[in-house]
Amino acid sequence: MNFRRTGRTTTALLVLLLGALLLAGTTGAFATESLWNWVPGVFVLLGAWALLRSRGRNLTGPVMVIAVAGTVQLRNLGVISDAQIGSWWPLFVVLFGLLLLVGRGRRRSRVDGTSGELDAIAVFGGADTRVTATDFTGGDVISIFGGSEIDLRDAEISDPPAVIEAVTLFGGTEFRVPPEWNVTLDVLAIFGGTEDSRRRETVTETPDLVVTGVTLFGGVEILD
Repeated sequence: MNFRRTGRTTTALLVLLLGALLLAGTTGAFATESLWNWVPGVFVLLGAWALLRSRGRNLTGPVMVIAVAGTVQLRNLGVISDAQIGSWWPLFVVLFGLLLLVGRGRRRSRVDGTSGELDAIAVFGGADTRVTATDFTGGDVISIFGGSEIDLRDAEISDPPAVIEAVTLFGGTEFRVPPEWNVTLDVLAIFGGTEDSRRRETVTETPDLVVTGVTLFGGVEILD
């Protein structure tokens, strides 16, 4: 899977930053111990940037990155302790569930009823899903140590854009869509990437499908 330029750029910058810090430490150019304490802050800024770039459409990925990295940053600054993190870490799971519910509620508010929604989960395996709904509105795709292939070529969107939230951790997610669809990728990629691999140009200027979410050590690809 080839990665989109933005995903490659983000990953490259993070790797360059890591390499520069390691080189400075091993060569003794300057003390880097204190700088390492601020590395989580970089991910907080990355999550905030992704949240602003998507204008709030992409919630789950950026908010989770901000929450986890922000917690580590507070620990590095001595605001909270390891013991407190050990006691309260399930709040991250609660937050993740709430964000999924909020995303689903925002999609449902656009249409009457719940038909035409997608739910696909692949954990340590694969999931192949074909959607044929004539009123497709979006859904959730979760791939953890696995892969998902979503076929939307027979689906129709009555009220565009449809919004899919894709969470990909150490895996891959592929969407097969009609060549005329205009697809917007608002996925936060950390050590991974996203790409629209279709060769044909889209017909409409406004998006038919918006893919949001986060990919960590994985990728999201659009195919026809």
